[in-house]
Amino acid sequence: MIFKEAGEKKLPTIILLHGGGLSDWSWNHTVQLLSSEFHLVTPILDGHGEDGSETFISIQKCAEKLISYIENNCDGKVFAIGGLSIGAQITVEILSTKPDITQYAIIESALTIPIKGTTAITVPAYQFLYGLIKKRWFSKLQAKSLCVPDELFETYYQDSQKISKQSLINLTLSNGNYRLKPSIAATHAKVLIIVGSDEIKVMKESAELLHRTIPKSQLYIAKDMKHGQLSLVHTEQYIKLLKSFFEIKG
Repeated sequence: MIFKEAGEKKLPTIILLHGGGLSDWSWNHTVQLLSSEFHLVTPILDGHGEDGSETFISIQKCAEKLISYIENNCDGKVFAIGGLSIGAQITVEILSTKPDITQYAIIESALTIPIKGTTAITVPAYQFLYGLIKKRWFSKLQAKSLCVPDELFETYYQDSQKISKQSLINLTLSNGNYRLKPSIAATHAKVLIIVGSDEIKVMKESAELLHRTIPKSQLYIAKDMKHGQLSLVHTEQYIKLLKSFFEIKG
Protein backbone atom coordinates (compact mmCIF):
# COMPACT_ATOMS: atom_id res chain seq x y z
CA MET A 1 0.00 0.00 0.00
CA ILE A 2 1.36 3.38 -1.05
CA PHE A 3 0.42 6.49 0.93
CA LYS A 4 0.15 9.81 -0.95
CA GLU A 5 -0.07 13.04 1.07
CA ALA A 6 -1.12 16.64 0.47
CA GLY A 7 -1.51 19.66 2.75
CA GLU A 8 0.46 20.49 5.86
CA LYS A 9 0.89 17.70 8.40
CA LYS A 10 0.01 20.05 11.28
CA LEU A 11 -3.55 20.29 9.92
CA PRO A 12 -6.29 17.77 10.83
CA THR A 13 -5.77 14.52 8.89
CA ILE A 14 -8.37 13.05 6.54
CA ILE A 15 -7.72 9.65 4.95
CA LEU A 16 -9.62 8.99 1.70
CA LEU A 17 -9.86 5.45 0.29
CA HIS A 18 -10.59 4.98 -3.41
CA GLY A 19 -12.94 2.45 -4.98
CA GLY A 20 -12.06 -0.82 -6.67
CA GLY A 21 -10.39 -0.36 -10.06
CA LEU A 22 -9.56 3.27 -9.29
CA SER A 23 -6.58 4.81 -7.49
CA ASP A 24 -5.51 7.93 -5.59
CA TRP A 25 -6.08 10.06 -8.71
CA SER A 26 -9.85 9.64 -8.25
CA TRP A 27 -9.53 11.99 -5.25
CA ASN A 28 -7.50 14.67 -7.07
CA HIS A 29 -10.30 17.25 -7.22
CA THR A 30 -11.29 16.62 -3.60
CA VAL A 31 -7.66 17.00 -2.51
CA GLN A 32 -7.34 20.26 -4.43
CA LEU A 33 -10.42 21.67 -2.67
CA LEU A 34 -9.47 20.54 0.84
CA SER A 35 -5.67 20.62 1.06
CA SER A 36 -5.55 24.20 2.36
CA GLU A 37 -7.62 23.19 5.39
CA PHE A 38 -6.61 19.56 5.97
CA HIS A 39 -3.74 17.12 5.74
CA LEU A 40 -4.99 14.64 3.11
CA VAL A 41 -3.77 11.05 2.86
CA THR A 42 -4.91 9.12 -0.23
CA PRO A 43 -3.58 5.55 -0.05
CA ILE A 44 -3.24 3.43 -3.17
CA LEU A 45 -4.83 0.13 -2.21
CA ASP A 46 -2.94 -3.11 -2.81
CA GLY A 47 -3.15 -4.29 -6.41
CA HIS A 48 -4.13 -0.89 -7.85
CA GLY A 49 -2.26 1.63 -10.01
CA GLU A 50 1.27 2.27 -8.81
CA ASP A 51 0.86 -0.58 -6.33
CA GLY A 52 -0.26 -3.05 -8.99
CA SER A 53 2.62 -5.42 -8.22
CA GLU A 54 1.25 -6.00 -4.70
CA THR A 55 -1.57 -8.55 -4.74
CA PHE A 56 -4.84 -7.44 -3.18
CA ILE A 57 -5.67 -10.00 -0.48
CA SER A 58 -8.77 -8.80 1.36
CA ILE A 59 -10.66 -5.91 2.89
CA GLN A 60 -9.47 -7.08 6.30
CA LYS A 61 -5.80 -7.07 5.28
CA CYS A 62 -6.09 -3.53 3.88
CA ALA A 63 -7.80 -2.39 7.09
CA GLU A 64 -4.92 -3.84 9.13
CA LYS A 65 -2.39 -1.89 7.06
CA LEU A 66 -4.32 1.35 7.47
CA ILE A 67 -4.72 0.90 11.21
CA SER A 68 -0.96 0.31 11.44
CA TYR A 69 -0.33 3.48 9.40
CA ILE A 70 -2.56 5.56 11.69
CA GLU A 71 -0.92 4.14 14.80
CA ASN A 72 2.60 4.80 13.49
CA ASN A 73 2.05 8.14 11.75
CA CYS A 74 -0.97 9.83 13.34
CA ASP A 75 -0.68 9.01 17.05
CA GLY A 76 -3.42 6.43 16.68
CA LYS A 77 -6.25 8.76 15.66
CA VAL A 78 -7.26 10.93 12.70
CA PHE A 79 -9.87 13.62 12.13
CA ALA A 80 -11.73 11.65 9.46
CA ILE A 81 -11.65 8.53 7.32
CA GLY A 82 -13.68 8.37 4.12
CA GLY A 83 -14.08 5.78 1.44
CA LEU A 84 -15.94 4.88 -1.74
CA SER A 85 -17.16 1.38 -2.60
CA ILE A 86 -14.48 -1.09 -1.46
CA GLY A 87 -12.72 1.88 0.16
CA ALA A 88 -15.93 2.40 2.12
CA GLN A 89 -15.98 -1.28 3.09
CA ILE A 90 -12.41 -0.92 4.38
CA THR A 91 -13.55 2.12 6.37
CA VAL A 92 -16.37 0.02 7.84
CA GLU A 93 -13.87 -2.70 8.77
CA ILE A 94 -11.59 -0.15 10.46
CA LEU A 95 -14.49 1.27 12.50
CA SER A 96 -15.51 -2.27 13.47
CA THR A 97 -11.98 -3.03 14.71
CA LYS A 98 -10.89 0.26 16.31
CA PRO A 99 -13.82 2.22 17.81
CA ASP A 100 -11.80 5.33 18.72
CA ILE A 101 -9.54 5.62 15.65
CA THR A 102 -11.33 8.60 14.05
CA GLN A 103 -13.62 11.48 14.96
CA TYR A 104 -15.61 11.30 11.72
CA ALA A 105 -16.20 8.69 9.02
CA ILE A 106 -17.72 9.00 5.54
CA ILE A 107 -19.02 5.77 4.02
CA GLU A 108 -20.10 6.11 0.39
CA SER A 109 -21.71 3.16 -1.38
CA ALA A 110 -20.50 0.36 0.88
CA LEU A 111 -21.81 -3.15 0.28
CA THR A 112 -22.45 -4.72 3.71
CA ILE A 113 -24.83 -7.52 2.70
CA PRO A 114 -23.18 -10.54 0.98
CA ILE A 115 -24.23 -11.25 -2.59
CA LYS A 116 -25.26 -14.87 -3.15
CA GLY A 117 -23.19 -16.77 -5.70
CA THR A 118 -20.16 -14.45 -5.56
CA THR A 119 -17.71 -17.29 -4.81
CA ALA A 120 -19.16 -19.69 -7.38
CA ILE A 121 -19.19 -17.15 -10.20
CA THR A 122 -16.05 -15.03 -9.64
CA VAL A 123 -13.19 -17.37 -10.59
CA PRO A 124 -14.79 -18.80 -13.78
CA ALA A 125 -15.87 -15.30 -14.85
CA TYR A 126 -12.36 -13.86 -14.63
CA GLN A 127 -10.91 -16.74 -16.63
CA PHE A 128 -12.89 -15.18 -19.48
CA LEU A 129 -13.08 -11.49 -18.57
CA TYR A 130 -9.48 -10.76 -17.57
CA GLY A 131 -8.29 -10.61 -21.18
CA LEU A 132 -10.91 -8.00 -21.97
CA ILE A 133 -9.28 -5.55 -19.55
CA LYS A 134 -6.61 -4.93 -22.16
CA LYS A 135 -9.28 -3.81 -24.63
CA ARG A 136 -9.91 -0.08 -24.77
CA TRP A 137 -13.61 -0.46 -25.61
CA PHE A 138 -14.16 -2.68 -22.57
CA SER A 139 -12.33 -0.21 -20.33
CA LYS A 140 -14.60 2.56 -21.59
CA LEU A 141 -17.63 0.52 -20.54
CA GLN A 142 -16.09 -0.17 -17.15
CA ALA A 143 -15.11 3.48 -16.64
CA LYS A 144 -18.68 4.57 -17.42
CA SER A 145 -20.10 2.08 -14.90
CA LEU A 146 -17.65 3.40 -12.28
CA CYS A 147 -18.58 7.05 -13.05
CA VAL A 148 -14.98 7.90 -13.98
CA PRO A 149 -14.94 11.45 -15.44
CA ASP A 150 -13.97 11.61 -19.13
CA GLU A 151 -10.83 13.61 -18.39
CA LEU A 152 -9.56 10.79 -16.15
CA PHE A 153 -10.28 7.93 -18.55
CA GLU A 154 -6.74 7.67 -19.92
CA THR A 155 -5.32 7.46 -16.40
CA TYR A 156 -7.95 4.85 -15.51
CA TYR A 157 -7.17 2.83 -18.65
CA GLN A 158 -3.41 2.81 -18.01
CA ASP A 159 -3.92 1.79 -14.38
CA SER A 160 -6.39 -0.94 -15.30
CA GLN A 161 -3.59 -2.69 -17.21
CA LYS A 162 -1.58 -3.08 -13.98
CA ILE A 163 -4.01 -5.06 -11.86
CA SER A 164 -3.37 -8.81 -11.79
CA LYS A 165 -5.99 -11.51 -12.31
CA GLN A 166 -5.48 -12.73 -8.74
CA SER A 167 -5.99 -9.23 -7.34
CA LEU A 168 -9.23 -8.90 -9.32
CA ILE A 169 -10.47 -12.27 -8.08
CA ASN A 170 -9.60 -11.46 -4.47
CA LEU A 171 -11.11 -7.98 -4.79
CA THR A 172 -14.40 -9.32 -6.13
CA LEU A 173 -14.62 -12.12 -3.57
CA SER A 174 -13.83 -9.80 -0.65
CA ASN A 175 -16.33 -7.21 -1.89
CA GLY A 176 -19.20 -9.58 -2.65
CA ASN A 177 -18.82 -11.67 0.50
CA TYR A 178 -18.35 -8.81 2.95
CA ARG A 179 -20.66 -8.91 5.95
CA LEU A 180 -21.20 -6.09 8.47
CA LYS A 181 -19.84 -6.87 11.93
CA PRO A 182 -22.05 -6.02 14.95
CA SER A 183 -18.97 -4.50 16.63
CA ILE A 184 -19.30 -1.40 14.45
CA ALA A 185 -22.10 -0.28 16.76
CA ALA A 186 -19.41 0.51 19.36
CA THR A 187 -17.61 3.09 17.18
CA HIS A 188 -17.07 6.49 18.77
CA ALA A 189 -17.07 8.18 15.37
CA LYS A 190 -19.82 10.33 13.92
CA VAL A 191 -20.63 8.53 10.68
CA LEU A 192 -22.06 9.86 7.41
CA ILE A 193 -23.50 7.15 5.16
CA ILE A 194 -23.98 8.06 1.50
CA VAL A 195 -25.81 6.10 -1.19
CA GLY A 196 -27.13 7.13 -4.61
CA SER A 197 -30.87 6.93 -5.21
CA ASP A 198 -30.16 5.20 -8.56
CA GLU A 199 -27.94 2.48 -7.10
CA ILE A 200 -28.98 -1.17 -7.06
CA LYS A 201 -31.30 -2.41 -4.32
CA VAL A 202 -28.66 -4.22 -2.26
CA MET A 203 -26.54 -1.06 -2.03
CA LYS A 204 -29.47 0.93 -0.64
CA GLU A 205 -30.30 -1.90 1.75
CA SER A 206 -26.65 -1.93 2.86
CA ALA A 207 -26.79 1.81 3.61
CA GLU A 208 -29.97 1.36 5.63
CA LEU A 209 -28.40 -1.53 7.57
CA LEU A 210 -25.39 0.63 8.41
CA HIS A 211 -27.64 3.47 9.53
CA ARG A 212 -29.66 1.17 11.80
CA THR A 213 -26.54 -0.41 13.29
CA ILE A 214 -24.42 2.69 13.96
CA PRO A 215 -25.89 4.94 16.70
CA LYS A 216 -24.12 8.18 15.68
CA SER A 217 -24.87 8.01 11.97
CA GLN A 218 -26.58 10.11 9.34
CA LEU A 219 -27.95 8.70 6.09
CA TYR A 220 -27.71 10.86 2.97
CA ILE A 221 -29.39 9.70 -0.23
CA ALA A 222 -27.84 11.41 -3.26
CA LYS A 223 -30.79 12.14 -5.52
CA ASP A 224 -30.60 10.83 -9.11
CA MET A 225 -27.05 9.57 -8.61
CA LYS A 226 -25.39 6.24 -9.36
CA HIS A 227 -22.62 4.35 -7.56
CA GLY A 228 -19.83 6.79 -6.65
CA GLN A 229 -21.25 9.62 -8.70
CA LEU A 230 -21.40 12.11 -5.84
CA SER A 231 -17.70 12.17 -4.93
CA LEU A 232 -16.31 11.38 -8.39
CA VAL A 233 -18.44 13.69 -10.55
CA HIS A 234 -20.15 16.18 -8.24
CA THR A 235 -17.11 16.86 -6.08
CA GLU A 236 -18.11 20.38 -5.00
CA GLN A 237 -21.42 19.05 -3.72
CA TYR A 238 -19.56 16.24 -1.93
CA ILE A 239 -17.22 18.76 -0.26
CA LYS A 240 -20.14 20.94 0.80
CA LEU A 241 -21.81 17.90 2.36
CA LEU A 242 -18.63 16.95 4.21
CA LYS A 243 -18.08 20.44 5.59
CA SER A 244 -21.67 20.55 6.81
CA PHE A 245 -21.15 17.16 8.45
CA PHE A 246 -17.92 18.39 10.07
CA GLU A 247 -19.82 21.54 11.13
CA ILE A 248 -17.33 23.75 9.27
CA LYS A 249 -18.63 27.03 7.88
CA GLY A 250 -17.70 28.20 4.41
